[in-house]
Amino acid sequence: MKLSVKEKLGYSLGDTASHFVWDMVNFWLIFYYTDILGISIAWAAQIAIIGTVMDAVMDPVVGIWADRTNTRWGKFRPFLLFGSVPFAICAFLAFFGPELSGNAMVAYVLPTFILLRVIYAIVNIPYSSLGAVMTDDSIERAGLNSYRFVAANIGQLLVSGLALYAVYYIGSGLVGGVDYSVMVDDAARKEFMESSPEQKTMVLDAYRYGFRYLVGIMGLISVVLFMITFRTTRERVQPPKRQDSNLLHDSKYLFKNRPWVVLTIVGIVSFIMFAIQNISATYYFKYYLDAESKAQLFNILGTLALIVAIPLTKPLVKRFGGKNLYIICSLLSGLFFSLLFFAGRNMVLINVFNCLGKISYAPAISLLWTMLADAADYGEWRFRRRTTGLCLSAAVFAQKIGWSIGAAILSALMTGVGFDPEAMSITQIQNSPEIISTIHYLFGLVPGVLYASCAIFLAFYNLDNKTMSQMKAELEAQRSDDN
Repeated sequence: MKLSVKEKLGYSLGDTASHFVWDMVNFWLIFYYTDILGISIAWAAQIAIIGTVMDAVMDPVVGIWADRTNTRWGKFRPFLLFGSVPFAICAFLAFFGPELSGNAMVAYVLPTFILLRVIYAIVNIPYSSLGAVMTDDSIERAGLNSYRFVAANIGQLLVSGLALYAVYYIGSGLVGGVDYSVMVDDAARKEFMESSPEQKTMVLDAYRYGFRYLVGIMGLISVVLFMITFRTTRERVQPPKRQDSNLLHDSKYLFKNRPWVVLTIVGIVSFIMFAIQNISATYYFKYYLDAESKAQLFNILGTLALIVAIPLTKPLVKRFGGKNLYIICSLLSGLFFSLLFFAGRNMVLINVFNCLGKISYAPAISLLWTMLADAADYGEWRFRRRTTGLCLSAAVFAQKIGWSIGAAILSALMTGVGFDPEAMSITQIQNSPEIISTIHYLFGLVPGVLYASCAIFLAFYNLDNKTMSQMKAELEAQRSDDN
C-alpha cells in the first residue's frame, strides 16, 4: 500500500508540531525551572517526573480510547482536530513563568506542567498510531517514518539550536536595562548578572519573557501544522471485523507479543539515556565549558546530522533488516557518545563525536516506530487482535517511565553533590570539583554505555526478514477472509 509524497509530508508536519513542545520540555524546562524561576533542582526534577508519569499513565488510556473511537474521520485523526488548540494553550501556560517565588511558584508550575503532559498524550498517542494504519507495508512505513523524523528534527533544530537566541532577542526587547549583546555573550552576561542583584533580576526577567512568548508563537504554529496533518492523511488498516472490544483480552495478548516486549524494554533504556544526556547538556555547556551559548551550535550540528542520516533508514532496512540495523545503530552510537567524555573541553572533538553519534543512531529513531507498527501487525497475525493504539501507547508509556527514571537519576546525583544555582553563583559551581565531575560523566559516558546496552535486548527480537514476509502474506489472506 503505497503512500503519496503529499500524504507523507502532511503526516510528518504533525511531529514538527509535537517537537515544538516536546523539545522545549526535553532541552530547556528543568534549566528554566532551576536557573530562571529559582526552583531547586530536586523540586524541578520531581515536577518533571510527576508530569511525565501522569503523561505515561494517560498513554494507554488514550490508546484504548482511540482504538474504540469510530468517527467519519477515523479513529486517530479526530484527536488532532480537537486537541491541537488545548495543546497550544497548555504549552503557553507551562512556560508562562509568573512573578512568584518559593512554594507559590511550585504550586503554579506543578499543575500547569501536569496539564501540558496530559494534553500532549491526548494528541501525540493518536498521532503516532495514525502512521501505523496509513499503510500495511513495513518498508513503506519505514519511508513514512523517515519523513516524520526528518520533520521532527527540523522542529528539534529550531528548538534546541535556535530557541535560546530567540529567548535572548525577545527577552532583551521586553526588559529595559539589558541588551541583546549582553544576553548573547556568555562572559558579558555572567559579569552583568554577578555585578548586582538588580542586574541579575533583569537577566532572569529577560529569560522569563523570552521563553513565555516564544512558546506562545510555537503553539500557534503547531495548531496550523496539526490541521495540515489532519487534512492530508487517511486511515486504511482496520482491525478484524470479528474482533471484540474486551480490554482484558487486549492486555493479555499484548504481553504475549514478544516483539512489543523487546521494543518496550529498549524504549525504557533509550529514554533513560535521552533524559540524562539532554538535561545534562545545558548544564555541561554553562558550567563545565563556561560557554552556554555554544550549546546552540552543538545542538544545530547534531540535529543537522540527524536530518541528513534519517533518510538512509529505508534503504538500510532493505539491506540489513530492522533488527540487525537497530543493533548496529545502538553499538556505534553508544561508542561515539561515550567518546564525548574523553573529548574534555575540546569543542571540535565534542561536535565531531556528537555528530557521529547522531548519524549512527538516526536510523533507529524512525526504525523504532516502524518496528512498533510491525509489532501491532504481529499481534493481529498471531492472536487475531489488532490493538494499534494500545500497542504504541503502552510502548510510549514505558519510554516516558524511562525518561522519568533518567531525570530522577540525574536529580539525585546533582543534589547529592550540592548543585544549587539559586544559592550558588556560576563561579562557585564551576569551582566545585564534585559538581563539575558529575556533569561531565552524565553528559558523555553514562548515556553512551546505556545506549550501547540496547543491542543486548534487541538480540531477542524475533521479526527477521523471513518472518516479516510470511506475516505479511498471511495477514493479507486473513483480511481477505474477513471481508
